[in-house]
Amino acid sequence: MLFVHGFSDHCNNYPVLFDHLANQGIDVYAFDQRGWGRSVHNKHERGLTGPTTRVLADITSMLRTLLPTPVPLFLMGHSMGGAEILHYASNGPSDILAQIRGFIASAPLISLHSDTRPFKATVYAGRLAGRVLPKFQLVNKLDPKWLSRDPEQNKLWEQDELCHDTGTLEGLAGMLDRGLQLESYKVLPKEGTGEGGKTRLLALHGTGDHVNAYEATKAYVERCTELSDKELKSYDGWYHNMHAEPGDDKLMFANHVSDWILQRSGPEESKSKL
Repeated sequence: MLFVHGFSDHCNNYPVLFDHLANQGIDVYAFDQRGWGRSVHNKHERGLTGPTTRVLADITSMLRTLLPTPVPLFLMGHSMGGAEILHYASNGPSDILAQIRGFIASAPLISLHSDTRPFKATVYAGRLAGRVLPKFQLVNKLDPKWLSRDPEQNKLWEQDELCHDTGTLEGLAGMLDRGLQLESYKVLPKEGTGEGGKTRLLALHGTGDHVNAYEATKAYVERCTELSDKELKSYDGWYHNMHAEPGDDKLMFANHVSDWILQRSGPEESKSKL
């Protein structure tokens, strides 16, 4: 599985999920996206993601390092990364999509929750400025209290220097635009593009998420009418980072991900429509 992290995030923030998947025999590959985590060497590189074309091209580059593969390949993303996965499932290169067994979107950024959504005037002003100064950096701080119901996990995130909350006008506009395209259903995965002529989709979202709107994910999955293998896992009252929720909850989340993958990893799945 290739994993794509979210905004103000990095690939080492998922130890319980990744360890669980590895214990289930699922190899996990992940990378720090351009502008985030250890991809940043100087402060002026923070948030320099580039436009959406660059973001998706980076995912393609990572996938090509894993292909061809004798085992099923799955693509998963969280939050901003979850939205990128949905875009990739819809518009990725056909030769790559045909080798991906399934797509997994965790709390995808389709629509920001009202508690975190910026004012329309702010977004509009940012877009105008971004045309002139696309690399201008802007701190867009997430409120740690909404990330997990576990205060200790939120404290770890707040103290992590790699979670720098800094985007560029170009990068932030691209992130919001990707969400708008999903929310308006202009970008939807099509049946028949995944491995074996079948597109498989799992979305997971907590109903208590105050970062990204749960209802937007629910509506999006319902709108994917072409897909015969789609599923929405809802977690009552859970917050944004389901992989970092308290106690055994994070293990329940990890189990749902691994079960979904393993149920679709048999040789018969690769021949679904061949």
